[in-house]
Amino acid sequence: MADLGKVDRSFFDEYVFPRLGADRGDVALGPTHGVDFGVLDLDGTAVAIATDPVSVLPGLGFERAGRFALDFVLADVAVSGLAPSHLAISFTLPPDFDDESFATLWESMHREAADLGVSVVTGHTARYSGCSFPWVGGATALGVGDHDDLIRPDGARVGDDVLVTKGPGVEATGLLTSLFPDQFDLDAATLAAAQSRLDDASCVRDAMTAAAVGGVHAMHDATECGLFGAFVEVADGAGVRFELSTGDIPLLSGVRETADALGIDPWKATTGGTLVLTVDPDRTADVVGALESEGTPVGVAGTVESGTGVAVDGAEIAHPDVDPSWAAFEELARASDVEDSA
Repeated sequence: MADLGKVDRSFFDEYVFPRLGADRGDVALGPTHGVDFGVLDLDGTAVAIATDPVSVLPGLGFERAGRFALDFVLADVAVSGLAPSHLAISFTLPPDFDDESFATLWESMHREAADLGVSVVTGHTARYSGCSFPWVGGATALGVGDHDDLIRPDGARVGDDVLVTKGPGVEATGLLTSLFPDQFDLDAATLAAAQSRLDDASCVRDAMTAAAVGGVHAMHDATECGLFGAFVEVADGAGVRFELSTGDIPLLSGVRETADALGIDPWKATTGGTLVLTVDPDRTADVVGALESEGTPVGVAGTVESGTGVAVDGAEIAHPDVDPSWAAFEELARASDVEDSA
């Protein structure tokens, strides 16, 4: 069976990249492995655009699940430096998903979109046989602005500081402990801290805060394969080298305990909501101050150097082959099903 999660670069290069439809002059940035968004040039105006699945997790409760799902689909545009402004969304719902539950889900997404200044401009909503949670649709987000304001994940420059918000394993910790609390042998306080990490699994506001300060040359949301994957993607994309120290990166409460309980490496586990940024050192203090003023923990993890590769605590790292969160989720789900049927 093929590995779960995003396809790797070799798959992308062989099957996706050579076949991109018509060659249009208004496509300023097309599909690029490791880059979260594309860019259109419409008469001098930049439009950042990104598409993602809509993932709704009923176990979170539909109000919380709605916020999580929306923040996930907006994140890839937010890291462009342009504020998400428009959304097209399609729901392919299970036949037994009732109207009241959908109303709760959609009201939550509407409130979050309104708070972020995002307008829903079109969509599709239907129930179909064979559809099931969590993957119940897809969405395309757009951000409109000036080309000069665009920030690319492959824009790191030699001499930049590397900043990391929130730290490793945030999303995996919050999701898995919230969905399967009975599967963790953690004390009540630790479990509560771990579950609260799900509220940190959004980076849209952080990305906008950092971009507004200026001096940010690259920005990337550390989703699948976690921070180790993100470090390699940003460094490889720009053709530079990262020299980093984990001691200067935040580690939020509950993350280490959850990872130990699961037997996974939090540095390789999905951590949506955590940003990797490279910043002009003259602006580092301003970016750190702006993020901290919004309550976001951030550390200066290291620097961008000439060369290639990524060194963390003096050791070379490679991009993880797979994200351990997927296998952990499946194991927890199976154990939960066994308990429910007992």
